[in-house]
Amino acid sequence: MRTQKINFFLGSFLALGMLAMSGSADAASSGLQFSFIPKTGGYAIGTGRELSPVLIASPAVRVDGRWLHAADFSKCAVVKSEVTGALGKADEWTITYSGLKDAPELVYEVRIYRDVPFGEMQAVARNTTSKTFHVDAFRIIDASEQAANGRSILNLAGPAAEDRVLSGSFSEDTPAMVVRDLADAEKQIHRGVGTQLVYNRQSHRSWFVGALTSDRFLTVIRLHPVGTARETHIAAYQVDSTGTTELTQDNSLQNSSPEDRVELSLPIETKKTIASERLLFSLSNNYHRQLETYGKLIRDLHHARVTAPPALGWWSWTAYYSGLNEGAARTNAEYLAQNLKPLGYNFFHIDEGYQFARGEYATADAGLFPHGMIALEKKAAAMGLVPGLWTAPFQVSERSWVDETHPEWLVHNAKGAPIHAGLGANETDRLFVLDTTNPGAQEYLRKTYATLVKDWGIRYIKLDFMDATAIEGYYFRPNTTALEAQRIGLKTIREAVGDSVLLDKDGSPMLNPAGYVDMGRISQDTGHTFAATKEAATAFAARYYMNRNFFVSDPDAFTVSKQTIPDGEWHESTIPLTLNEAEASIASSAVAGGMFEIGDDLPTLAESPERLALVKNRNLLDMAKLGRASFPVDLMTFEPEDLQPSVFLLKENPRQSILTVFNWTEKTRKHSIMLSTLGLNSQRRYAVSNALDGGPASPVAKGTIEITQPAHSVRMLKIVDENVAARPPMPLIDQVSRGTAGQPLSFRAKPDDSVVRYRWNFGDGTALEGSTVTHTYTHAGDFTVSLYATGVEDLTGKQTFPLTITGRIPTQFVPKQKRRYHADEK
Repeated sequence: MRTQKINFFLGSFLALGMLAMSGSADAASSGLQFSFIPKTGGYAIGTGRELSPVLIASPAVRVDGRWLHAADFSKCAVVKSEVTGALGKADEWTITYSGLKDAPELVYEVRIYRDVPFGEMQAVARNTTSKTFHVDAFRIIDASEQAANGRSILNLAGPAAEDRVLSGSFSEDTPAMVVRDLADAEKQIHRGVGTQLVYNRQSHRSWFVGALTSDRFLTVIRLHPVGTARETHIAAYQVDSTGTTELTQDNSLQNSSPEDRVELSLPIETKKTIASERLLFSLSNNYHRQLETYGKLIRDLHHARVTAPPALGWWSWTAYYSGLNEGAARTNAEYLAQNLKPLGYNFFHIDEGYQFARGEYATADAGLFPHGMIALEKKAAAMGLVPGLWTAPFQVSERSWVDETHPEWLVHNAKGAPIHAGLGANETDRLFVLDTTNPGAQEYLRKTYATLVKDWGIRYIKLDFMDATAIEGYYFRPNTTALEAQRIGLKTIREAVGDSVLLDKDGSPMLNPAGYVDMGRISQDTGHTFAATKEAATAFAARYYMNRNFFVSDPDAFTVSKQTIPDGEWHESTIPLTLNEAEASIASSAVAGGMFEIGDDLPTLAESPERLALVKNRNLLDMAKLGRASFPVDLMTFEPEDLQPSVFLLKENPRQSILTVFNWTEKTRKHSIMLSTLGLNSQRRYAVSNALDGGPASPVAKGTIEITQPAHSVRMLKIVDENVAARPPMPLIDQVSRGTAGQPLSFRAKPDDSVVRYRWNFGDGTALEGSTVTHTYTHAGDFTVSLYATGVEDLTGKQTFPLTITGRIPTQFVPKQKRRYHADEK
């Protein structure tokens, strides 16, 4: 690494002679430039394309209840370095603010990548005094009209009235995802958690920020517009590393006492440091690439678990909500196994309602399940189903064993009382939060989840309400933040269940569980209404990049039957879905590309053959089994008349694509979609058919597809490039050449996103399905292993390799080799 100290030498940022440049990414193809402003201690970020910087801002830190801004410090030193980061070679500036009496130093690091239009930021508080301070928050970006000296904040080279804003939410449904015009701010603020994208529809420029870490703090973004829809502009812009209380007081702490709303404050002793979260930022003409690059960074930095196979099956929540009982569960398991398992639907997921109380998940409700859960779950497993179960791991009801016997295991306020964090589903049970740093609470988690896995046979577990329990408070381990406590709990659960059990995060901050969970909810709950489908769908578009980067996406269940839920608390429905609305529901799950779960009372499907046909539709099943999210073509560019993103494309292989177009409105809509906007060559010849019924569809004319559709509907078109010959996928194998009889061997196909089914033939009369399998040969010999890979056009490719097995399985009894099995063994 080469470093260079810079003492405020004079320069200019384009036309802005007031800026003193500390350097820029010299000859950087990314075009991003960084300049330091000595007068204010701030900085400017932009490119050579704009006449003014895109952003003029500065850092700040809140210490003992007081904000310390860059301009408050009397001294400043800037050091430039050449570094290599996650996106390649970069220039990095380290700015040290000091000279403020009785305060820690503020160190600010900015990295500009040379070959891609991205950068990173982080702030650090460093205590060089003999006193102890308390750090409450960092402001990684602090931009105001005053600091910008009258220039635009987030100047994207187009009128601010043309800006659209996509703000990440605290969890997948708090609040619901909405793409808003700049002037259409809720309560005069666009507040994002974790991410925010600002896109200008005239210039097509976009500014993106996204949290790369969540080690201790929550990343909260606040964009403040002022003015009318025609004359709007941004008055202030802040990105903070802070506690969760600002968000939880609108959620689980909404009706709690002031004592329960604990503000985060972390001590920083002499010669110690505290760092903010690391922030990614980007200025580009390709907002999709910004999101996708961010997703891949999260996958790599957090070692995300993204290899789980596609999960197709059934869940109980939208079918019965809290009313599921033993008999109904058994009937649905039987229907699933007998009618749908051959198609790949094998997950049998029982949601909330089976348990005695939140916080007591290994105890069934004897009223609904008089014979307990073990026999039911084992029967489901015997049918070839994958038993799944709902839990809310860190939530404790006042009726639960934990609350009654171990209140010391709960998160407390300053007065030593357990923090009250909302009410249960029936609005009567008071809820509290498990202190995951308490050794007793950790042992409770281990025993609970080990019981579910080893005694009940559960292979998939949902982890819900982790947003409601991500509260700041007084933990057994002092100075633990809410996000730290959540990860401690997740680590404890993962260790208890082992690597083979699938964990699904629900009701949780989006980034924090990455690396611990296999699946993750990306939207709010769906249900038996078109309004529920519509409300959830923007999140499917906005979070498409998370699928197989953060985790495998969980879009909640689809519903297609005529079932109604007249007494439901969520999306109450007294009128059955129309067939068009049923198609929209299942199509929205298909475009999400992750889990594919039916949310209906399964026997009701038999009453409507045309709806059962949707569940069995080959094109939809192929989309689910591919496990890839469809590309949201109009995520930030949808027409105002469409209300929200409506157009999705999935390129299934070089020859075939699925185009999905929704009509979310109350009237007939027409769309003219040019092939070029889909990334397809308009000079080629295409065959277009209806993916839902196999019938003909509007042909391509002059490189355009014309679609007319009624209100509350979806059109799914299969587009086949007739200039490309149909070819089967050719699987690649991590080959194994030798093995020993009686010892398991692992077989793995290298990832191929055009394959919907893998089948292994081991040459000894046995076969297994899956991209990764384990097989044990029982005797020595030379075998030929074959892997068959089937693609979306039902064409199958084959690869073979030889395998030699030596040795034999010993038949002698050797007492010294015997050892006891213990229940805690994995």
